[in-house]
Amino acid sequence: MTWYQRRIELPPKARGFHLITRELTDAVPEMRSLKVGLFHAFILHTSASITINENADPDVRIDMETAMNRIAPDDLPFIHTLEGPDDMPAHVKSSLLGSSVSVPIADGQLAVGTWQGIYLCEHRNRAAGRRIIVTVQGE
Repeated sequence: MTWYQRRIELPPKARGFHLITRELTDAVPEMRSLKVGLFHAFILHTSASITINENADPDVRIDMETAMNRIAPDDLPFIHTLEGPDDMPAHVKSSLLGSSVSVPIADGQLAVGTWQGIYLCEHRNRAAGRRIIVTVQGE
């Protein structure tokens, strides 16, 4: 069993849902040599999340942002407001969507469905870049 791990720094992105599958897989080119394995991505932040969803229709990204804003709007009377009105809703959204994804590797590629991609879910209005640790294991 072989292990690889990379720390990825993504540049700042606007609030919303951003496909990052290629950035993550490109960071671990050794994955292409694995017959079978597991790809794990973990985001090192509490106001952004990572998830898997449809990667074809850009309307899905808009609708996901709309739904998350309905679930945790910026104008709820949160107590934790030191970092601005978008911070606590970002924490709620991050907890709902999660901080990691795991995907099987088959024949050197992510074994995702036809329309699946990995998203960075940016929940802040003016966030800095985001850090993700990618761990790959396999043979």
